[in-house]
Amino acid sequence: MLIDFFCKLRDYKVPCTIRELLDLIRVLEQHVVFANIDDFYVVSRAVLVKDESYFDKFDRAFADYFKGVSTIELDLSAIPEDWLKKHFEKMLSDEEKAKISAMGGLDKLMETLAERLKEQEKRHEGGNKWIGTGGTSPFGANGYNPEGVRVGQENSRHRQAVKVWDKRQYRNLDDNVEIGTRNIKVALRKLRKFARTGASDVLALDDTISATARNAGYLDIKMKPERHNAIKLLMFFDVGGSMDYHIKVCEQLFSAVHTEFKHLEFFYFHNCVYEHVWRDNNRRTSEPVDIHKVIHTYGSDYKVIFIGDATMGPYEITYPGGSVEHWNEEPGSVWMKRLLSHFDKSIWLNPQEERQWSYYSSIDIMKSIVANKMYPLTVEGLTQGIKALL
Repeated sequence: MLIDFFCKLRDYKVPCTIRELLDLIRVLEQHVVFANIDDFYVVSRAVLVKDESYFDKFDRAFADYFKGVSTIELDLSAIPEDWLKKHFEKMLSDEEKAKISAMGGLDKLMETLAERLKEQEKRHEGGNKWIGTGGTSPFGANGYNPEGVRVGQENSRHRQAVKVWDKRQYRNLDDNVEIGTRNIKVALRKLRKFARTGASDVLALDDTISATARNAGYLDIKMKPERHNAIKLLMFFDVGGSMDYHIKVCEQLFSAVHTEFKHLEFFYFHNCVYEHVWRDNNRRTSEPVDIHKVIHTYGSDYKVIFIGDATMGPYEITYPGGSVEHWNEEPGSVWMKRLLSHFDKSIWLNPQEERQWSYYSSIDIMKSIVANKMYPLTVEGLTQGIKALL
């Protein structure tokens, strides 16, 4: 069974190896779990999956192989599996569907389901009461009810179930899904370089145990500085104009980096970096920050990330006076190159869909300026960008 399960995980692109499969076998031999699908799910995921970004793929493979994982606090052990096999699909007219009424809310629905589980003694097809396939019962698969619990059905048909007994426990952790704050944190964790600096205010447990043992059992407490991410990050956010469509994803990125990095500095710009950037959008004209000051303030060891869609008139990058907001004496490309020549590692994250990049000449120009280190603002793109910063 485990070999077929292992092959199913590989089919879903979960990068587990024979070594991890052998580890799982040893865990089961020690009876860590026994005859419990939920416990096996937790243990097998812990042993076989080494990167949180693959949790979603693992959940889909697990659900495919075991035909669903119960996540509702009801006992499914008494339900014969063949009850849920799809033998027919009853098609109802609009008039028939209109006559079907809901059962009085989620609490009543779950209470009724628990009662049916106790009462039902055999498989059922069709009808409007028992758990099974087809029909208009609120419980089962491949039927119709405007407010029900879907049990064992592979895909939604009417998108009206209020509970689903095939529910995946993790979502939005796949490289190919829409980015979110949690996804960003998973990717950013690769950009870490830990160090211990500052006051010694954290208990050094191992050192305390060793020192106490050497001190004939008398307690000898040892302290150490707090461990933190030593990476220094400098970010430039494009704001206004077309970037208004990407506010949500930029806010998610901003929130994630604040929790992951102790040494974080950020500035705003519009379309392209010129001679000034700013920290507060409400004071962008009254409190601008000179780019030369940025260069002189932050050392070359800072990792730099530009966030912008780079969709603008090409003159805004290549010509003096090209800025839409002021007369810039030097082209934006000159200011960009000054920044890039100072900092050792820099990337550009673009929230615009990558398939649309070819429609904008400005994106090609900016991509060339950053030495092709422009990546889409997706989990996969962020992961690639992090590798370029290391």
